[in-house]
Amino acid sequence: MLKYYKGSFLFTAICLAIAAWLGFESTGTLAGTLGILWIVLVLGVLEVSLSFDNAVVNATVLRDMDDKWRRRFLTWGILIAVFGMRIVFPLAIVAIAAHMGPIEAVKLAAGDPVRYEQIITSAHVGISGFGGSFLAMVGLNFFLDDEKEDHWLPAIERPLAALRDISGLAMGIVLLALYGIGRFIPAQEAMTFLTAGIFGLLTYIAVHAVGVLLEGDGDAATGAAAKSGFAAFLYLEVLDASFSFDGVIGAFALSNNLFIIALGLGIGAMFVRSMTIMLVDHGTLTQYRYLEHGAFYAILALAAIMLLSVRFHIPETITGLIGATVIGLSFWASVRSNRKHPDQALASADPVKGTGRSPRH
Repeated sequence: MLKYYKGSFLFTAICLAIAAWLGFESTGTLAGTLGILWIVLVLGVLEVSLSFDNAVVNATVLRDMDDKWRRRFLTWGILIAVFGMRIVFPLAIVAIAAHMGPIEAVKLAAGDPVRYEQIITSAHVGISGFGGSFLAMVGLNFFLDDEKEDHWLPAIERPLAALRDISGLAMGIVLLALYGIGRFIPAQEAMTFLTAGIFGLLTYIAVHAVGVLLEGDGDAATGAAAKSGFAAFLYLEVLDASFSFDGVIGAFALSNNLFIIALGLGIGAMFVRSMTIMLVDHGTLTQYRYLEHGAFYAILALAAIMLLSVRFHIPETITGLIGATVIGLSFWASVRSNRKHPDQALASADPVKGTGRSPRH
């Protein structure tokens, strides 16, 4: 198990060394340096807790991806995740919101972190609308997938499965949620929220349209994207972006320094990558049949929290605890199922290392 995390531990050591240097340069004291190191570690843990469900969903796509595109995601994709989403993306938000160039945005982040934080947090409504609607579509379409046969929570999942032939149901649910929440926030924010939410829906449709156009196949949920290497890569990058929104915004509760935030969240992103590889190589999603269900329940919970956060303040620790609890319960349910039906558990295991392939849900 530890072999999967060697690179993450090395990356963590490098990030902590950089954080120590930044801490001493900015504070000049041992206490200040230790404080910054602590913030970086806490941000890393926060990112892992918020993104464990992301690792599980990544694994569901990667297990059906060809080796070439899988390697590209685990190399190029992690560079985009660490440097693009944790550094470039916040700077792009500041540049667009403040109508300034990228160089000015970097200078603002380095020289006036308070103003930088204000601009980032002011974009929270749009970010929540986009990320919440995209994640809601991901979660809903898993449970409305016409190939899904196993049910972890039958009282919830069977009624949803009965509705899977209703065209556009998931999109209708998300649009109603956007409209309903939008009525409880100021009109100007509501317009931003609805517009961003619609673009989140369009992004979900566009990513799956790429898979259909490249493959001529229209499977639902993650299956469509997974059938095409490029479409799967694009799907996973947008998914990671949606997951990272709340982490980037929530990080300002601990620090408003762009570089400290990037170091902490980058550590978390590397560990999520390591978990993804481990899940795929060990066929964990096949061995523990309800783990995938738990991840998609956690995605729906995160989507709801992101959408509701425009009206209510919900601490990031609550978000992380909900995701970890749901996935933990699904793992426990899988273990119980394996003990009750050992023959079925053995039959579902894939003997070919690295595939981790299971029947499509």
